[in-house]
Amino acid sequence: MTSAIVTGGGSGIGRAIAHRLAEDGMLVTVLDLNAEAAERVTAEITEKGHRAAALGGVDVSDRAQVNAAVRHVRDTAGPATVLVNNAGITGFKRFLNISDDEWDRILAINLSGPFYLTQAVVPDMVAAGWGRVVNISSSSAQSGQQFMTHYVASKAGLIGLTKSLALELGPAGITVNTIPPGFVDTPMLRDSEEHGLLGGTVDQHADRTPVRRAGRPDDIAAACAFLCSEEAGYITGQVIGVNGGRNT
Repeated sequence: MTSAIVTGGGSGIGRAIAHRLAEDGMLVTVLDLNAEAAERVTAEITEKGHRAAALGGVDVSDRAQVNAAVRHVRDTAGPATVLVNNAGITGFKRFLNISDDEWDRILAINLSGPFYLTQAVVPDMVAAGWGRVVNISSSSAQSGQQFMTHYVASKAGLIGLTKSLALELGPAGITVNTIPPGFVDTPMLRDSEEHGLLGGTVDQHADRTPVRRAGRPDDIAAACAFLCSEEAGYITGQVIGVNGGRNT
């Protein structure tokens, strides 16, 4: 059975991905800083008759915690050959008001975290001669977004990381792709709406989307599941936009 790690799997897009990969027959480790959320999603999955394990309290920006987490997965669920780097935080602030600490924190979680996780799991993928890495970036990295320079820079870096790793790891049987979601209805998006940071409501933005709705976490999960499958073995280094036509 394929062992998979989904970071930030306790809510939103990560939760949907964890459910979908488990439904596809993988043993999914739900890794999240919020231990209660990780346990809750794991319980949801196992109640459906699928296999999952919770690994809470892990800060992906801490290399020591990441390495310990991957060792734990290796010992309890087997070497992970599927990794979904989904954990991330957002931020809204005028460029000149972004502090060094705010800049460093967003890059640490959104970019260094995937770097640490991928570096920790790749040796097991190389040993298996097969691996799948999917990085959840952001459509804002394709278009830019005012007042989110630090967030956009971190997600753009994730796209660059994806493309470079795909070239380097392809000969080992490992594919690396990124999905930049566009306007997906998640708790993070609703929090931004509540604080007036979207430049309108979720419904107003949905009305301006070509498919006339906001994205759902399951939309991202479906694309991710395909990229993690055997059938996607000839797809690597790609930016697979799932955004309802907002970015083409």
